[in-house]
Amino acid sequence: MRVIFFGTSAFAVPSLEQVVQRGHAVVACVTQPDRPQGRGLVVEPSPVKRAAERLGLPLLQPERLDAAAFQPLQPDAGIVIAYGKLIPPWLLALPRHGMLGVHPSLLPKYRGAAPVAWALLNGERTTGVTIFRLNARLDAGELFAQRTVEIAQDEDAERLTERLARLGAEVLAQVLDDVAAGRGQATPQDDAQATVAPKLTKAQGWMMWDQPAAVLERVVRATVPWPGAATEWRGQPLKIWKAVAQDGISGAAPGTVIRAAADGVDIAAGAGVLRLLEMQPAGRRRMPVKEFLAGYSLQAGDRLGTTEGGG
Repeated sequence: MRVIFFGTSAFAVPSLEQVVQRGHAVVACVTQPDRPQGRGLVVEPSPVKRAAERLGLPLLQPERLDAAAFQPLQPDAGIVIAYGKLIPPWLLALPRHGMLGVHPSLLPKYRGAAPVAWALLNGERTTGVTIFRLNARLDAGELFAQRTVEIAQDEDAERLTERLARLGAEVLAQVLDDVAAGRGQATPQDDAQATVAPKLTKAQGWMMWDQPAAVLERVVRATVPWPGAATEWRGQPLKIWKAVAQDGISGAAPGTVIRAAADGVDIAAGAGVLRLLEMQPAGRRRMPVKEFLAGYSLQAGDRLGTTEGGG
């Protein structure tokens, strides 16, 4: 089929590669214009742009979606994955098979920008990917296929997103083959079962030590790589990249360091203990706890967090 592909983030790259490998003709790969990235605000191409150039695909980076650029392409299908802009109704209707999306949740659950993070925050044991047809409502179109996976106990949002990107690409490839062969069947979503997954805020990564350790572990896993779990130590922010909840009663006030050793720093929580395994002090890189303790004097009895609404 003749395909228009819309995508920007790394999540879309495995699907773009699968579309090409299956022999579909990508008549345009559309991605966001190059933007300033990182602390240095260096202008960088998107992961999808890099992939399109590597694959030799025709590339478009419009600031706005203009009908004059797309109508002559005569696409059979469109694919929209983590593009970053709304697709207008005229463009949704342009491909004869519509625009297909890959979503990292089991729709209608977790419609929105951060389905993986919210699945982890809510303690879900399973999640999955959905291939659906886009319509004018956010993530509410008809369903073509879904695949369910178990969430690993130590999996953070970054690793789970990468795994779902690969799985989504595989399922999308099968759906495209079915659509091309006239076998594609789509069913409506049940709006009554819908939940939303809005983009996280920095505040949602702040560690509230009076919460149970199991909840705090989920916060750490859900906020990798952004906004990151953070607390305060000696008046400076301290990021926590990896942690695991421990059973037991510490007898100490929440946020108190009860043990600091090479295999982990144990922090009293509202219930149980959170063992920190990887940390990042202000202005430094992330590091294993053993390396952190070699350079910083964190010891039993120290307190993390603030006393007034900061965790």
